[in-house]
Amino acid sequence: MFKVALVHIDEPEPHLPAEVPQRLEAEGIGFTYQQCANDTDVKQVAADADLVWVYGGGRVITPASLPNLKCCRAILRTGSGTDNIPVEEASAQGILVVNTPQATIDPVSDHAIALMLSVFRWIPRQDRAMRKGQWHCEDLKWNWHLTGSVIGLVGFGRIAQAVVRKLTGFQFSIMAYDPHVSQQSMDELGVRKTALQDILRQADILSLHTPLTPETHHLIGEREFGLMKPNAVLINTSRGQVVDEQSLVRALTEGRIAAAGIDVFESSPLSADSPLRRLENVVITPHVASESDQINADFWRESLEAIGDMAQGRLPASYVNPQVAERSGFTSRDF
Repeated sequence: MFKVALVHIDEPEPHLPAEVPQRLEAEGIGFTYQQCANDTDVKQVAADADLVWVYGGGRVITPASLPNLKCCRAILRTGSGTDNIPVEEASAQGILVVNTPQATIDPVSDHAIALMLSVFRWIPRQDRAMRKGQWHCEDLKWNWHLTGSVIGLVGFGRIAQAVVRKLTGFQFSIMAYDPHVSQQSMDELGVRKTALQDILRQADILSLHTPLTPETHHLIGEREFGLMKPNAVLINTSRGQVVDEQSLVRALTEGRIAAAGIDVFESSPLSADSPLRRLENVVITPHVASESDQINADFWRESLEAIGDMAQGRLPASYVNPQVAERSGFTSRDF
């Protein structure tokens, strides 16, 4: 029997929908659940599991956990990013790391575009001014126009591609940097594949869509802000640590870039004394880009589909360490 251990649900009030164990039981899949706080808890509930499941962003699977997972063939992280999973160490042990990015595509791409438009049209500042009884924000600088502006995308995965499709009609020129995506894939969406330095120099809007990895940590910092246009806008709906936040504050304060729309921060929640809370040229939201009325239902559904695939010996729809796929024992979905 294929065994699944759910070791963490990252919600304010962790709740396991009744249909989850019911569906797994109906498919002949063994299931156990415990809200784990440390490696000892994980060992207790998941030592004999074929698949260890983390719902959301909890960091309960550590490198120290892995030797205790004697039967583990895969770790499922419900959500898109896997920076809370020790991917490198899991890969070394031949463990497939699985995610469920499909559910986040629409809400996150919507939010990225909403931040772009909010900044370009200064919507939050004008709203605040009118609530204070003002009719005009006298100090507003209209630095941009939409038509003909250049959007630079850093990362060209599912969400960035959705952004491109949804921006059709705005008459933007779009370029992208992603060493893992081919020129042909970008050509199909009318996007120019470009080196990162060229995007930094040319983009009116720089929108980040890259996962957090050792290579992308502080990918955008002092040097990169120095290359950007003084009227450029930074949009980040990916991971906070992709941007050096102190360098971002300096760039915004010193006028090296014009504005930013930020949903993710180096530490969450954003500290009460963060300069980003006081800067008028920043639109900030509290890491809600993926929220929607159906996101949780979609997350559970995608997770169960991935589990069903692996229980049948098939590779799931999405995983982040393809070098492990063959060793994991799961067969191609094409078979």
